Amino acid sequence: MVSNEENTPVHGGPELAAVSRGGRADAIVVEDVRRTYGDRRGRPAREVVALDGVSLRVASGEVHGLLGPNGAGKTTLCKILTTTLVPTTGSARVLGLDVVRDSRAVRRSIGLVFGGDRGLYGRLSAQENLWFWGAMYGLRRAELRSHAAALLDRVGLADRAGSRVDTFSRGMKQRLHLARGLVGDPRVLILDEPTVGMDPVAALDFRTLIGDLQREGRTVLLTTHDMVEAAAVCDRVSLIDRGRLIMTESTDAVGRLLSRYERVVAEEVPVDLMPRLETLPGVVAVRHDAGRVEVETEQPSATSSVLGVLAAAGVHRVSATRPDLGEVYLHLVGRRGMAVT
Repeated sequence: MVSNEENTPVHGGPELAAVSRGGRADAIVVEDVRRTYGDRRGRPAREVVALDGVSLRVASGEVHGLLGPNGAGKTTLCKILTTTLVPTTGSARVLGLDVVRDSRAVRRSIGLVFGGDRGLYGRLSAQENLWFWGAMYGLRRAELRSHAAALLDRVGLADRAGSRVDTFSRGMKQRLHLARGLVGDPRVLILDEPTVGMDPVAALDFRTLIGDLQREGRTVLLTTHDMVEAAAVCDRVSLIDRGRLIMTESTDAVGRLLSRYERVVAEEVPVDLMPRLETLPGVVAVRHDAGRVEVETEQPSATSSVLGVLAAAGVHRVSATRPDLGEVYLHLVGRRGMAVT
């Protein structure tokens, strides 16, 4: 059992004070981090790159989104910031603390929320889970019980405080994860896909909670592949793909960028119409399969041109939608000269 002294949350100290002094200093600093793995799978070892020279700064009190498709490197970066992994090269600091040299202090200063069942004990009740984690932070019995009750109420689980966690839905478990992440009263919260499994009402409550946490002066880094979610709660977002940071912008700027892209889907399209669609200005991809065509565009005028060509050819089964984030990423990465396979 780890001593209470070792797990008491850090709320001060000269190094932390230096970071927070002056308002919007950097709470998270990542400098040229590279993380690689060896791959032996019955053949000569080859290097697998999870993060490739990532540099990122998150200001104190900021809600920052790490946006990207599955496998982009988001979770790897979160694991480095929470000391679960160490960088192969480069450095990372949280509240001025190095994640390698000062790993114990970093763990006491952050709240971590990973999705799924990791970190929850199914045979214990919701309140017992929080009592356990609160004890690890050195909270005394009376304080611990009142604190756990307040957190369960905050995430909408007060009426299930005494219920075993293995009876919870996935969304309820995710809300308990959020409560667990707040047990140590952290100044920095790292949330990995925090709304996975939540119903729309719970997801809306989550967004309200994030706003409350920011008003309390906390810094939040969350990963997501949902641009709508990121736009709703984040001040800035960083786009990451194949371990490389593509850009960091305000949510408004990234929203304007992504909203340029549209997908036109049409049925019963003649094959001889393909060359005409492919050469239209603003068309970035055309896929054709047994009369069904998907056309990706990167500007509204291109979408109008595609619809006009289809209508003139007598194609009437047509719809226009947004491509998903992964498809948009392929366009962004391709334009930046990076290999896409």
